Amino acid sequence: MKEQTEIGKIKEGRYIVIDEEPCKVVGIATSKPGKHGAAKARIDAVGIFDGVKRSIVSPVSAKTYVPVVERKSGQVLSIAGNMAQLMDMKDFSNFEITIPEDKMGTIEVGKEYMYIESMGKKKFD
Repeated sequence: MKEQTEIGKIKEGRYIVIDEEPCKVVGIATSKPGKHGAAKARIDAVGIFDGVKRSIVSPVSAKTYVPVVERKSGQVLSIAGNMAQLMDMKDFSNFEITIPEDKMGTIEVGKEYMYIESMGKKKFD
């Protein structure tokens, strides 16, 4: 799910959709308006799920999409290799999620963990 907003209203630390991927904004540079054009903003962001650095240059008044990023908790039901099966604690739905390398030994069956969900993708927080 995503919403529309103006480029000029986006701040560092917020989220933006670049190339259909939800990204966290790490830097914004704005140029002042010139004789023949509007102010432009350069936004540098890092993908939430893939970690790829992306950037866009656009007029400040242009519209862009902002993803709806939700932090939820889920209980680990089982672990198989680098995949964990979680049950959401609110709607009790089951799904599989990849365990990142840095959390490989710390995830335990039966415990609750926070995860991020945005635009149909999920990852451990």
